[in-house]
Amino acid sequence: MSDFISPASSTITTAPETAPIEPQREHFPWHYLYTFALVAVMIFMSFAGAKQQGQFAARRGHFVFYALTIGTELVLLGLTYLGIRFSRMTLSDVIGGRWDTMEDFLLDVAVAFGFWIVSFGVLIGLGYAMHMAKPGAIDEGKKTIELLAPHGGLELAVWICMSVVAGFVEEIVFRGYFQRQFSTLLRNVWIGMLASAAVFGLSHAYEGRQRMLLIFVYGAMFGTLTIWRKSLRPGMMAHAWHDSFEGIILVIADKLMKSGVIK
Repeated sequence: MSDFISPASSTITTAPETAPIEPQREHFPWHYLYTFALVAVMIFMSFAGAKQQGQFAARRGHFVFYALTIGTELVLLGLTYLGIRFSRMTLSDVIGGRWDTMEDFLLDVAVAFGFWIVSFGVLIGLGYAMHMAKPGAIDEGKKTIELLAPHGGLELAVWICMSVVAGFVEEIVFRGYFQRQFSTLLRNVWIGMLASAAVFGLSHAYEGRQRMLLIFVYGAMFGTLTIWRKSLRPGMMAHAWHDSFEGIILVIADKLMKSGVIK
């Protein structure tokens, strides 16, 4: 008996060829471009206005200069808030939640005070190591005192208000926004912290080159504190205390210079 093979059974069915799938291109998140633009503007303004700040304070008076600084800080906060929203974050996320109990608040106060004492000692030690106590550096410091030191109780009160605003705003800008952005982009929290500290130092060009380096180290310490505590609150308090204390030191130094104790 001969075998019977039907035409249907001898037909081999193959799947239709499909076009190869092209890998999807990853677009660079545009909100990082906003971050870079904000960094560039801040550094440009810092270097461009480094010499004009002292002259402005001498012409217009310290009260006007301090008030203008507060206004500038608030504008910077607004620009940073836009960047935070562009990055799909909230201000609460950046700051690090809130205090749930009085013990949480007191712990942050204690941490902030301890950090302030330690960081102040580190800055003094670095200042001596960098020979910032030599005559040339002292003369530069005297010029800063003459130009920026508060005169009288009202100016000191405005200085302290400026310090509180700066402590709140600059921690949000540098340790909250920039540090998060750089850490995510560079995929390393410590490199991101150092990048943010570098921007922090460069944004204080009016302080001079040596103090810019000190401010970089200071910013790195604040960045480390933020990583450790996962919150900006201790840094905000320490930053405000430090700047306020600087104002008090400037007042004392100015009086000593006028009385001839410091020559």
